Amino acid sequence: MDTYRGDLVVIGSGPAGQKAAIQAAKLGKKVIIIEKDPHPGGASLNSGTIPSKSLREAILDLTEFYQKSYYAASEQHGPVSISDLNYRLSYVLEHQREIIKKQFEKNKIELLHGCAVFEDPHTVGVYGEGYKQTASVHGEHFLIACGSKPRNPKHVPFDKTTILDSTRLLEIDHVPKTMIVLGGGIIGSEYASFFAALGTEVTVIDRKEQMLPYLDREIGQHLQSGLMRIGLNFVGNRDFEKIEKTGQGGAKITFKDGTHLEAEMLLYALGRSANVDHLKIENAGLTLDSKGYIPVNALFQTIQPHIYAAGDVIGGPSLSATSFEQGRLAARHAFGAETHHFPDFYPIGIYTIPEISSVGYSEEQLKALGFHYEIGRAYYYEIAKNQIAGNDAGMFKILFHRDTLEILGLHIIGRGATEVIHIGQVAMTFNARIDYFIDQVFNYPTYAEGYRIAALNGLNKIRHKK
Repeated sequence: MDTYRGDLVVIGSGPAGQKAAIQAAKLGKKVIIIEKDPHPGGASLNSGTIPSKSLREAILDLTEFYQKSYYAASEQHGPVSISDLNYRLSYVLEHQREIIKKQFEKNKIELLHGCAVFEDPHTVGVYGEGYKQTASVHGEHFLIACGSKPRNPKHVPFDKTTILDSTRLLEIDHVPKTMIVLGGGIIGSEYASFFAALGTEVTVIDRKEQMLPYLDREIGQHLQSGLMRIGLNFVGNRDFEKIEKTGQGGAKITFKDGTHLEAEMLLYALGRSANVDHLKIENAGLTLDSKGYIPVNALFQTIQPHIYAAGDVIGGPSLSATSFEQGRLAARHAFGAETHHFPDFYPIGIYTIPEISSVGYSEEQLKALGFHYEIGRAYYYEIAKNQIAGNDAGMFKILFHRDTLEILGLHIIGRGATEVIHIGQVAMTFNARIDYFIDQVFNYPTYAEGYRIAALNGLNKIRHKK
């Protein structure tokens, strides 16, 4: 058995772990990463963010999704196979894995493969196949960044072909004709839209009355309208009683009112949980909170000051983008480098078809807070770039203060939303008023023009009211 010592021992090589390790190495520290899976990158790279977004791009490309407005149905692309999608997915994953490995090598970061188990607050054992201990690692500081996994309730009969979670879904061998998606959150909504675009008859079921209910309500309604246009069906305000397999090899969901639905496959997308089952955090003096996550302070320290935690393992926002920054800040604080608290102002990106991105307040939040606000809107059909690129449905929505003209919230749905949101994010960071977008010249034709159109729309409303 090998023995290692490090200034920082990172458990997990996902976004939070990667950036913490590299930051500590840049500060001249000896860093060791322990990763239980064969490949680095965590769930973000291997079963979550990168695979789902890679599949999305492949589906849009292979189905010629954005070109369908130009051609008759008879001229559209034929069915897309799983092998087509997997070829592209494998290419992306292999490339990204190599990049991560090179970054670790460049920064002299030691990568150990195995399952980390705390022995005491400063020591973890590393266990390989057959639960055989292969190493003992002593650390001055630790970062727990082992991410999350799909919730798998015991009463749901998961398998690899019919009743699936988001990880199992990546291993299916064909595109189903029908699919039930249980859960209208980010993961459920994204995969539901992907399969609808492939031609699968998809039904999304949720307890709430609309998909992605925490979105600005108007944007959420716009999303559901867009998804209905590609054949997706949404059933809201429904609680399920039972999930089972049918005699024909499909999936059946029975609701509390006695009704039921059947489909070839069912995706269970009702939340994720911290991936700490084998870590034995109690040996380090740590416990989970009531929601099953590791509690931390604003500096990402646990109750043990030398042990930090970041990423999905501490709960929301559970985004790769925020996890990157959490890990970096944790490492800077651990070694006394100048740092700051994690920002509460950042964009959210949702990669449904159409995609969505937002930053700042929603209209519902502004109403609850009593703000005097106005709305500027620009619809994608008004934007020349959209006609050139494929006539996608979409909208810019800018919320601003009626008196001061301060920008309070930005919400974009449609092609390129997750890219162009950053223009608005920067403007808000520097306290720009809505007339900033009017007084600037934007490249033409671009999607970014939507900011100017929406700003003019909003400002004209105020002038008209005066």
